[in-house]
Amino acid sequence: MTGSGQGRNGRGERGRFSSRRKTEAVLRLLHGEELDELSRELGVTGATLAQWRERFLAAGQASLKSRPADDRDEEIHRLQAKVGAITMDNELLLERARTGEAGLPLARRRSRR
Repeated sequence: MTGSGQGRNGRGERGRFSSRRKTEAVLRLLHGEELDELSRELGVTGATLAQWRERFLAAGQASLKSRPADDRDEEIHRLQAKVGAITMDNELLLERARTGEAGLPLARRRSRR
């Protein structure tokens, strides 16, 4: 170990990689290095490297969006979920109305436990 608290391969004492080292590893993958070889060299699993790559790419994609996320996005998602729930309720009510008009017995309602 070196005096800077860094162990083999630039990892911290607890075996964690800094964000800079993770970025370097991901860039090496994106430049065509083999995942298995890099995994062995760095002493981390291939799954860990793949996860770093996916997170890196997702963050890059998010940064390229035309407008940054704000409080409106959360409200939009909440309202979309509400519209979906209301739509499902309406479809169930329409089905019950059709069943009632046809003189068929209504299905018993299941408990929501």
